[in-house]
Amino acid sequence: MLWILLLHIIGVLFWAAALLYLPALIAGEVMHDEKLKEPPVTYDSIARAVFTFVATPAALVAIIAGTLVFVLNHTIVPWLIFKLTLVSFLVICHALAGLLILRAESRNGKPVVPWCMLLAVVSGSLMFTIVWLVLSKPQIEAWL
Repeated sequence: MLWILLLHIIGVLFWAAALLYLPALIAGEVMHDEKLKEPPVTYDSIARAVFTFVATPAALVAIIAGTLVFVLNHTIVPWLIFKLTLVSFLVICHALAGLLILRAESRNGKPVVPWCMLLAVVSGSLMFTIVWLVLSKPQIEAWL
């Protein structure tokens, strides 16, 4: 059981780091259109590689291991349900990062940098709130 929790925490750390790094990486690629050499494929960028090979597998590991912890502990408390709701919003932010990568790669003139800043703020706020919920485990039923 403890190793599953450790796997969950490691997955969350990698996912959070990648999700916080991706908006800056996407904006940097758009603002500084400098390439050392022409990539072999049209849609080949560092942002796409980080998204595909770091963020998405880490998200899957975090969600699967977190689900196993939830099922094995048999815990159903209001703060956990609220946390899972916030995690679902974080999954939406993950998908939006993928859409921003596609928009940046298409180079169609649509704004990308402001959306990257907004995504970074929203993702960071969600992560902060999730960590606060996990560490404080508030009595949410008292709020209702």
